[in-house]
Amino acid sequence: MNHNPTGNTAVGLIAGLLLALAGIFGGVSGLLFAVLLGALGAAIGAHRDGLLDLGAILRSRGRG
Repeated sequence: MNHNPTGNTAVGLIAGLLLALAGIFGGVSGLLFAVLLGALGAAIGAHRDGLLDLGAILRSRGRG
């Protein structure tokens, strides 16, 4: 169950607007950097919510 008070639609709208601003003011490189940081933040947030186990992913990197 999602307990996010702002809702996923509002969060998606804000993220899209911020990425648009990064594209306008930072060009393509700024946009790519914003997308990279957004993906990193989403992964950390999913880990904190218990939806993603980053420890298991990082441990499995050394295995073939």
